[in-house]
Amino acid sequence: MTLPDTAALLEDAAKRIDEISTRDLQIMLRRAALLVRNASLITLDEDTEEALRNVSSELVLTREDAIRYIVREWMEKNTYLPVRELDEDGTA
Repeated sequence: MTLPDTAALLEDAAKRIDEISTRDLQIMLRRAALLVRNASLITLDEDTEEALRNVSSELVLTREDAIRYIVREWMEKNTYLPVRELDEDGTA
């Protein structure tokens, strides 16, 4: 079951909350929880993973935060996102 399917089922259940059995609602919520929990999984090759560990360590970021930072920087440099203006002290 994909995330859009689960979202549609949950939206439908919310509309018919008096008609949905507790068991069915539990199943839908467990599926949604699994999808949300696994949504952030990004698998990288070994060299990229090692470079990411080094960057994460150097920047004192979690793996996920480092990925967010790298993607944002790349998107800004390639004009997919507007460049954030920095204050005089260097903060956004």
